[in-house]
Amino acid sequence: MKAIEIKKGIYWVGVKDWNLREFHGYTTSRGSTYNAYLIVDEKITLIDGVKAPFTDEMMRRISSVVDPAEIDVIVCNHVEMDHSGALPAVMAKAVNATMYCTPAAERELKMHYDAAEWKIQTVKSNDTLNIGKHTLTFVQMPMVHWPDSMMTYVGDEKLLFPNDGFGQHYASDGLFDDENTDIVLDEAKKYYGNIVMPYGAQVQKVLEIAAGLDIEMIAPSHGVIWREHISEIVEKYKLWSSYGSVADKAVVVYDTMWESTERMAQEVADAWSEKGLRVNRICLKHTNMSDAINALVEAKYVALGSPALNSGIMPTMGGFLTYLKGLAAKNKIGFCFGSYGWKKDCQQEMQDVLTKMGWTMPEPISTVNWRPTEEALALLRESAARVVG
Repeated sequence: MKAIEIKKGIYWVGVKDWNLREFHGYTTSRGSTYNAYLIVDEKITLIDGVKAPFTDEMMRRISSVVDPAEIDVIVCNHVEMDHSGALPAVMAKAVNATMYCTPAAERELKMHYDAAEWKIQTVKSNDTLNIGKHTLTFVQMPMVHWPDSMMTYVGDEKLLFPNDGFGQHYASDGLFDDENTDIVLDEAKKYYGNIVMPYGAQVQKVLEIAAGLDIEMIAPSHGVIWREHISEIVEKYKLWSSYGSVADKAVVVYDTMWESTERMAQEVADAWSEKGLRVNRICLKHTNMSDAINALVEAKYVALGSPALNSGIMPTMGGFLTYLKGLAAKNKIGFCFGSYGWKKDCQQEMQDVLTKMGWTMPEPISTVNWRPTEEALALLRESAARVVG
């Protein structure tokens, strides 16, 4: 296993986790990567690490360039264990190394690992470290997406290491964005929606800082490295972090028991399509909620549908609402619908959650008893159409 040079004297020494299929409830059908980077300079520098089970693979890649014992500097941009899990092994080898991280990261490292004897130097925004030909500049970015997070910029190489920023859970045979452009942008949106979306205000601050940097390569901690489509991904982050939407995008998310609510979902989707919207229809019985969030990120209009189950909504929809609240999706226009047998208006629970999240809800819930008649479907279609205006 060899390191891959991404710029002169700068190497990717990470790993590809082809088999990862789930990450905190987020489906990762294309696997993921844990990216670490080695800078060969007067001070040998390691940027981040990998998940603990992949430590040996990372060490072998480092060893293809230098002896790990020669590492002088370790930059820990983020303590989450998919990035820091291998660091205890690195510190055990590189006994003279100093680790650079934020004060919050130092506290977290000492809570996760036996790090009392590690040489740790804390840094704050705009602190610099000269490692020879290169100078590293550190920028704190708290809550993107942990309190400890920071990014590292190598100015003379116009290279940004943003850790989780601009990442994707995506393992591919290539290492760069231009090798799989369409897939990468979609995976970046899914990653943002399921991990970073609650922290839009913090992302906006980071984007303001990044706008002042000359960047020709972005090397995140997950997925591929950006070298050709930097302006596109930055513009997408501006849209997503401002909770903006694409005017003609819509999504209908639902579950169904005996197809009554599914018939209603089809009617809502058809009504919106006739209004000129591009509609994605997602059944939670067949699609993981993280994929539903991916569709929701850029959607202006979102409809949620569930039948009544006993005295509540379907557990799949209940779980989705909990997940959605945690992600704090904003600036959406919503619509709720569903069928019931003997317990009317269970769907009000969905309406109430979306209202509390600050969504615009132009119409009351639309429900049918048992099976939707043609008359009921016509009324549903009219109500859905009024949502769009």
